Amino acid sequence: MFKKKWKFIVLILAMILLLSISLLGCTPQENKQTSKKEKNVLTLSWPRDIGELNPHVYNPSQMIAQSMMYEPLIRYKEGGELQPALAKSWNISEDGKEYTFSLRQNVKFSDGSLFNADIVKKNFDAIMKNSALHSWLRLITVIDKTEVLDDYTFKITLKEPYYPTLQELAVVRPVRFLGEAGFPKDGDTSKGVEKPIGTGPWMLEDYKKDEYVIFTRNPNYWGESSKVNKIVVKIIPDAETRVLAFEKGDLDLIYGEGAISLDAFKQLQNSEKYETSVSEPVATRQLVMNTTKNQLSDVRVRLALQHGFNKQAMVDGVTSRLEEKADNILPENFPYTDIDANPIDYDIKKAKAYLEDAGWELRSGQTIRVKDGKKLELELMYEKSDPIQKAMAETLQAEWGTIGVKLNITGVELTVQIKRFKENNFDLNFFSNYGAPYDPHTFVHVVSKEGFGFSEAIANLPVKQELNQQIHDVLRSTDEKKRQELYSSILKTLQEQGAIVPISYIKKTAVYQKDVNSFTFPANRDEHPFSSISME
Repeated sequence: MFKKKWKFIVLILAMILLLSISLLGCTPQENKQTSKKEKNVLTLSWPRDIGELNPHVYNPSQMIAQSMMYEPLIRYKEGGELQPALAKSWNISEDGKEYTFSLRQNVKFSDGSLFNADIVKKNFDAIMKNSALHSWLRLITVIDKTEVLDDYTFKITLKEPYYPTLQELAVVRPVRFLGEAGFPKDGDTSKGVEKPIGTGPWMLEDYKKDEYVIFTRNPNYWGESSKVNKIVVKIIPDAETRVLAFEKGDLDLIYGEGAISLDAFKQLQNSEKYETSVSEPVATRQLVMNTTKNQLSDVRVRLALQHGFNKQAMVDGVTSRLEEKADNILPENFPYTDIDANPIDYDIKKAKAYLEDAGWELRSGQTIRVKDGKKLELELMYEKSDPIQKAMAETLQAEWGTIGVKLNITGVELTVQIKRFKENNFDLNFFSNYGAPYDPHTFVHVVSKEGFGFSEAIANLPVKQELNQQIHDVLRSTDEKKRQELYSSILKTLQEQGAIVPISYIKKTAVYQKDVNSFTFPANRDEHPFSSISME
């Protein structure tokens, strides 16, 4: 009798425990990730683990997290304006080779240690120790030496003038600053850091790989503190699952490029239950035509292909009008990109005339044009997991078929797409420029430098040598007026040659709950967007 009564009591207690957990709406592990009900906490999703919080390394480290904890000397703002960050001011020598920075005083790292010229020097030394890792950033390749002039004055001397120095000091990685206690004993941060210690507005509170990360406000932050107390990032790889979590109320914000499908964004927007935002253009979606391929070596063929598809209809249809038809190679909200270039309009008659003039004939009863016994047949490579690239490839295949061009479309993994592009093993390929604060200087740099794929693809342009010289000159120019003239000439020439086709202006999207206020997109494509957010 006693045993039965004891079993009954245990059963009742178990039921009470389960009911309590159910009423709380979360498991003990979920509670650790911070419930949405906790006041002044912003919860968002991210598609992959944030990686090691090391300011000096790349993938799998995520820039959104790196930018929350680590700061630059200079910030990039709207329209290319450069503003003080950890450097309160700077001076550039007349020859453009010496940059002297007055550092902000009374700045502390999250562990309370002081920020000064010595720690700036130590970070630069760690970066330069692995300069080959960072050679994509041209500034690293032209640094001659760095010096500490006094506690709060730091100097960089270059081997040659390089005007984008300040812009490249604003990028999210690798030139951001780790506190002394974060350095490994040998000082080589490429192998890892002891602990993530930065001067930024956020610091790490809790982290579980591939599940979540929690950031809390840095109590030592020198700038204006965030209006939210904590940021919880839930790692949700699947886009549909992210949307379901958002609709359920488990997320306050979904943000980024491709974070959810454009259809899902439109559905959430049209429901009027949530707030939505679309950024200014962050990059141009481009189609690169390989001029070293026989059919595409003729500018008339390249122009015919541009005239031969309805760009406006394609962009509106594929992106649900969230992206805009692009007429320029680079968005006009970047510095030096407002150029006087004529857009290439949809004109089937003109497309056919260009092909006829180039010797590509469409004979009676045939659907593919022929020249010297060879068919006008091309391959377009696209990333198979990118629905926009796939849909655009299918559209081009259909439309170019009407002017006698056979287009074979091939979906490949991103790694294969990059490899084939670099190896010049393609006819046509989708690409996008890098965005702010990298462009326009990084874009024109890769156009001229072998090894990235662009220079090789446009090698047969008759103006290639002249373009290379202009790009060489613009990156070293110390005269603002001359720089603008050079950029106008470079970008206009590239557009007129038709090897780089602007398709659409890529934009970021954000969808957030009604209690999230003052959301704004950062001017820097890779920065976090949390500085202005508040919660009701």
